[in-house]
Amino acid sequence: MSCKCCSSTKDESCRHRDEDEAERDASCGCCSGDADVDSDDDDDDEDPSVLRKKICASAVLLVVAVVINRAAALPLWAQLVTYLPAYLVAGWGVLREAAESIAERRPFDEDFLMSVATLGALLIGFVPGGEPQFAEAVFVMLFFQVGELFEGMAQESSRRSIRELMQIRPDVAYVERDGEVVAADPNDVAVGDVMVVRPGEKIALDGVVIEGQTSLDTVALTGESVPRDAGVGDDVASGCVNLTGLLRVRVTRGFGESTASRIIDLVQNASRSKSRSENFIKRFARVYTPVVVYLAMAVALVPPIFSPDFAAALPTWVLRALTFLVVSCPCALVLSVPLTFFGGIGGASRRGILVKGSNYLEALAKAQTVVFDKTGTLTKGTFKVTQVHPSNMTDEELLHLAAHVEANSTHPIAAALRLAFPLDDDDCVVSDVTEEAGHGVVATVNGHRVAVGNAALMREVGATPETCHTLGGSVVHVAVDGAYAGHVHVADEVKPDAAEAIRALRELGVRRTVMLTGDREVTAEMVARELGIDEFHAELLPEDKLDQVEGLMDSREEDATLAFVGDGINDAPVLARADVGIAMGAMGSDAAIEAADVVLMDDKPSNVAVAMRIARRTLRIARQNIVFAVAVKVAILALAAVGLAPMWLAVFGDVGVMVLCVLNATRALR
Repeated sequence: MSCKCCSSTKDESCRHRDEDEAERDASCGCCSGDADVDSDDDDDDEDPSVLRKKICASAVLLVVAVVINRAAALPLWAQLVTYLPAYLVAGWGVLREAAESIAERRPFDEDFLMSVATLGALLIGFVPGGEPQFAEAVFVMLFFQVGELFEGMAQESSRRSIRELMQIRPDVAYVERDGEVVAADPNDVAVGDVMVVRPGEKIALDGVVIEGQTSLDTVALTGESVPRDAGVGDDVASGCVNLTGLLRVRVTRGFGESTASRIIDLVQNASRSKSRSENFIKRFARVYTPVVVYLAMAVALVPPIFSPDFAAALPTWVLRALTFLVVSCPCALVLSVPLTFFGGIGGASRRGILVKGSNYLEALAKAQTVVFDKTGTLTKGTFKVTQVHPSNMTDEELLHLAAHVEANSTHPIAAALRLAFPLDDDDCVVSDVTEEAGHGVVATVNGHRVAVGNAALMREVGATPETCHTLGGSVVHVAVDGAYAGHVHVADEVKPDAAEAIRALRELGVRRTVMLTGDREVTAEMVARELGIDEFHAELLPEDKLDQVEGLMDSREEDATLAFVGDGINDAPVLARADVGIAMGAMGSDAAIEAADVVLMDDKPSNVAVAMRIARRTLRIARQNIVFAVAVKVAILALAAVGLAPMWLAVFGDVGVMVLCVLNATRALR
């Protein structure tokens, strides 16, 4: 919404932002309650319920006035008296705002234009040769308020999406204190306290599960409808709903730093970063409004001056100038374009896609190169046994030995071996465990010396390792008492929807997809081929990734942008350098929310295409509104200047266009 008192949109450029709150003009939408989605607007004219009552009352009074004037031939002053109640009911607030603007020496806004046009229409009948325009004046003011009503309803719809988001932040936390579970304000819960979360309750603060097993509804944070399992040792985020089991959770972040709080702050502050389209409209309105006022004065005065009969021509040209003023109001653009971007940001947030500002939404819509980190982004970042190749035993026996030798190792590959063959309570006895740094682990298993590690370890214990012909991943060799027993292939799993993400981006017209990774060349090639990625660069250090992104940015097309997608933890420099940094799977990740411009709260790479589709649709709607509003207004302004546009057409050019643009803008919410 535009700021009526300084012709700016709601952002940091509003000169009222720095004033003391007590001195701020209550009519300033960017400085008063409008900035807070929970607060009620102080101006009754912006309350849809009050506006509806005023519109209905004014419409009834207008009908009464028309009936009276049709039934009796009243003198001109009496006709004015019959129409004034309808006019004042609809337009008193507009007149008051216009008077305040004039008093503060900032007259050029929509209230001023409407006031001058309608007051002129009321008075023109008293000019010799002028035709009474009483009904037209009331009609213009009435429909201006109808436009305000639609604007308020659209803004309320946008605010509602934010209010729904704010409901993810719980009002109460149940905390263990002195052996009892007590209700506490989340603000008063300290890091290290233990919360008890019953089935059906929201998790109040971020923490780690220390007791219990459950399924979590994360749809409010991630947009993902499928519940997630959580158990002892798992991190849980505030705003998730506990569906099944009783949980005890140790708090790891205070209320202000919790995931829910940060998400809400991010979305609420998103309107401060304006897109180029919004900034253009703001500058356009500041120049456009005074220009049309002076043009209207020229239309009213210049032709009569050159007319043979100045007095006879003046009423005709004044009426054309008033019509010119009505249609010239720029509110269709000033309101609909910011509302479109706000709707796009709100709609994206409901899909678990957080955009830090409309400028990033616009940049994402123009992305033609999308660069992905591999580990944790296109792949799960966790190893899994993919193939087992024993030499003189069964697959199960080989995995049994490897898992027991690696029983106490914290290495990710060891975890993958244990996952493939979970340790049980069998009679297997493991002793004399020795870890060979950089090579593997050697241990005695049921009296046999077993070595598990790389080829160098095999040669060290006297075994001859076989060559694994499987591309990518890591190879874990096993030897028993110095004899080679086989090998296990372990690889990072590709995410199920990673290939779908690349296909979807290609369907959206993205010309270039690139993968950057610190992994080996052969592994990167395998993943790139599997997913259909255009190009890849492997064995990169973090600074090498930054160099690659800068090189890609230098080679992009003019007006095209580059988006980088990473996990937000070790890719922060690249996320910050790209035109649009997209962090994914970032629920609870400080690095992601700080460094990225767009945060995908789920870990699905396919949501990159969803975010881009939302961004492009939002930008398309904004452009539709700009083209439609400008085209209609220019056409009607030209007609009004030559006397071919009656007042009702001017009303459509202002209010009708604004209503259509605002309704079109609300599509971005969906």
